[in-house]
Amino acid sequence: MKVRRLFFLLLIFISAPAQADIMLLIHGFLGHAFSWEKSGINIELQRLGWQRAGTFEGGPYGPQLLVTPQNGAKNLVYTATLPFEAPVMVQADILKNIIDIIQQQHPDEQLILVGHSAGGVVARMLLVRYQSKNIKGLITIASPHVGTAKADQALDITANHGPFNIVKHVIGGDDYDALKHSRGLMHDLMYPKPGNLLYWLNSQPHPDIHYASIIRLDKDRENGDKYVPAFSQNMNNVPALFGRSSVLITPASHSLAPQDASTIVSIIAHW
Repeated sequence: MKVRRLFFLLLIFISAPAQADIMLLIHGFLGHAFSWEKSGINIELQRLGWQRAGTFEGGPYGPQLLVTPQNGAKNLVYTATLPFEAPVMVQADILKNIIDIIQQQHPDEQLILVGHSAGGVVARMLLVRYQSKNIKGLITIASPHVGTAKADQALDITANHGPFNIVKHVIGGDDYDALKHSRGLMHDLMYPKPGNLLYWLNSQPHPDIHYASIIRLDKDRENGDKYVPAFSQNMNNVPALFGRSSVLITPASHSLAPQDASTIVSIIAHW
């Protein structure tokens, strides 16, 4: 009798459809929703069973969703374009609106956030500030969770130095203009100290979900990549997340790469 009951329960378990997951990809500074396509990650994700579902374009009138035709896959991937020059809090507010739309369309599925570089910090701000429901986990790639010296350098470069400022504008071009318009974001990505954003964020309670840190190691560096040191990419060095993040080290530059897709899927499979 017990064997028959066990067999019956096992049959139900096997025949029951697995719950689908929804993935939302969040770009970093100077990035765009297309960054995940250009890097080859979306193509690899599709090969691994994650179908493109659509792209969100953040704007002054709310997020606009550009839907991608689906082939019936259970696991879906959305990408989002945020105003990368804006401070972390502003980007997190727009991200919240995007997540609301996704969860309205997929009320029974869990959402997985994947953030590259500053996008990982934006995602953590969203989690802390809004405590959104039905989020399964956060995966970050080369994110400056404990700050980066590059933020201080950017603030120094774009400081107003009188008549020499026009020289920097001419020499720097578009990259200098992007930094100039991103001073609020750069302040947010400075090393934590009393009064700044990361000091506050890193001490706040974080949701009880899965966390994973993908850490970059450039071939010419033993401690991180060109933009973010390895210790800052590790969410375990965030006081509020100590010991809660799995860690994967990838020998690559700061930029997104096709192999990130298999790393992301492997992480999710272990949750």
